[in-house]
Amino acid sequence: MEIYQGKTLDEILETVANERGVLVDTLQYSILCQNAQETKAYIYDSEDIKEFLFDYLGSFFTEIELDMEVSIEDLGGSYHVNLNAENNAILIGKQGKTLQALNFVVKAAINAFFKRRIDVMIDINHYKEDRYAKVKSIAKRVARQVQQSHVDAVLDPMPNDERKVIHKTLADWESISTESEGVGTDRHICIRYHEEEVEEIPNMSL
Repeated sequence: MEIYQGKTLDEILETVANERGVLVDTLQYSILCQNAQETKAYIYDSEDIKEFLFDYLGSFFTEIELDMEVSIEDLGGSYHVNLNAENNAILIGKQGKTLQALNFVVKAAINAFFKRRIDVMIDINHYKEDRYAKVKSIAKRVARQVQQSHVDAVLDPMPNDERKVIHKTLADWESISTESEGVGTDRHICIRYHEEEVEEIPNMSL
């Protein structure tokens, strides 16, 4: 990521796009200063983000002397990073807490470097993918029970990304709503039953 300057942001983006041989729409930026005379901005694209992730993770695992395979997938604005080592269980940690901490550190580093929020998810040997599938299955099973019994249910505490999966999974379920409650490591989801409102048809008889 480099600092560029020019009279306008559009002029800078056009210049950088020509230099890199890419479309202007693929570039992202963070404006440093902007006035009537000039504009200064950080300009970068998905390749810069991938390079940062490779370098950051490479340095991190080199320092702890751990060989690691790193693959990064650009999902159209969000980035899925899959790691694979000889002992993945240590990196995942109990209930995925070590992996959760790694996600926090990497996200903080990349957001500080690019001066904006970048959607990155670190996974280890597809642990998170498997975990999300399990979380979805639990959410559906419990939601069916709530639909039948009309009794609200409380799920075990889980990290923010897993709660988001449940909210999204049950968003369109009939008579079901979800709500996050609690603070910190005790934050959890309540699956609630609510009656569907029936729209009254006006009486048109005279």
